[in-house]
Amino acid sequence: MGLIAMSERDLQRIEILSKVIAGRMTLVSAAHVLDLSTRQVRRLLDRISAGGAASIRHKAIGRPSNNRICDGVRDYAVTLVRECYADFGPTLAAEKLAERDGLTVSRETLRQWMSEAGLWLSRKQRRTFHQPRLRREAYGELVQIDGSEHRWFEDRGPPCSLLVFIDDATGKLMQLRFVRSESAFTYFEALELYLKAHGAPVAFYSDKHSVFRVAKKDAKGGQGMTLVAAKLKCPVPAK
Repeated sequence: MGLIAMSERDLQRIEILSKVIAGRMTLVSAAHVLDLSTRQVRRLLDRISAGGAASIRHKAIGRPSNNRICDGVRDYAVTLVRECYADFGPTLAAEKLAERDGLTVSRETLRQWMSEAGLWLSRKQRRTFHQPRLRREAYGELVQIDGSEHRWFEDRGPPCSLLVFIDDATGKLMQLRFVRSESAFTYFEALELYLKAHGAPVAFYSDKHSVFRVAKKDAKGGQGMTLVAAKLKCPVPAK
């Protein structure tokens, strides 16, 4: 016997209708559970009686949608966009396809095709896309510094911050230090320990924490750098 594809809705209907046939559920209860009228439930029971459980399978399952555009049209449209309108957005590209190539495709359909083909980024993707910063090549060329506040000791102690110094080229943890909070003083103490153990790197790299950066309206000099950032000579993080 071949396999018969069914939706979850059809399987639920078969289960409920089987209970009605077995006398374990009333017609009214089945109609309530299936969100159907009692007349519709009777029709389904008649179909099962005449053709078995497979007879209530939705007739559209396994068939292509009536509104589906054939793959050849899609491939042709994507090829034209890639070769002639790669710099266009979906709206303008759809207009040019209709005007120059006699191919009518809705703007939203073309937007989906272009996105799937990597020819178009959604507004959200454009906002979040950024060029990753490449790692430095040599050990000691750049050291990342950061702090993370967390209940590191669970209920055995209060929340605290972990200051971390990481070599950018190798990813090696150079220094770890628990402190009560991120502040200029705690970073200076951690820096002193780092310099004694490893010497000075070419540069440090920090995030935009207020310990290192000040708001533009408050920055009168030093390019918005705090005393800590100035001492460390942290390069400005990429936006």
